[in-house]
Amino acid sequence: MDGASSEGSEARFSAYVEALSVVLGHADRQQPMHDYCLGLLMPIERKSVEPMAAVTAPAQVAAKHQSLLHFVGNAPWSDAAMLAKVGELVLPAIERSGPVEAWIIDDTGFPKKGRHSVGVTRQYCGQLGKQDNCQVAVTLSLANHDASLPIAYQLYARGLGQGSGATAKGQGTGDDRFSNQT
Repeated sequence: MDGASSEGSEARFSAYVEALSVVLGHADRQQPMHDYCLGLLMPIERKSVEPMAAVTAPAQVAAKHQSLLHFVGNAPWSDAAMLAKVGELVLPAIERSGPVEAWIIDDTGFPKKGRHSVGVTRQYCGQLGKQDNCQVAVTLSLANHDASLPIAYQLYARGLGQGSGATAKGQGTGDDRFSNQT
């Protein structure tokens, strides 16, 4: 990618994240969200806050790590409102290439190396094609022939029932219901 294309992409990315930041409820959350989203796009093996801090702020890793932990762990903003804002911003661009042709319900597995994230358990992971530690989410997406857009997302947290008082350490009630753990 040449310099002009890269600068244009960076400007569009920053504008997009800034437009999403209205959902966050407080201006202090905008920079951590930008850094978190940038970290998700970076070519790093683990998408956890420590490696993200190292690539987004190499001179201030400890401070950025703390900032990202606070952003992720103390997120009082609504994930439903965030998905709605993403839809508001992205759906018109998708529809420029044609109308929505399908609603897709899909389960998606996210391989995990440890067991500290909510919902991580040994289960079938489609990305790996086998059983391993992963999280599984069910998504609802709108699609046409060019693109798709997730509009709803639910983490499948085996053993963590709604209102069970379960924590990220994997404590739960033992029932197998879908529960909102975002």
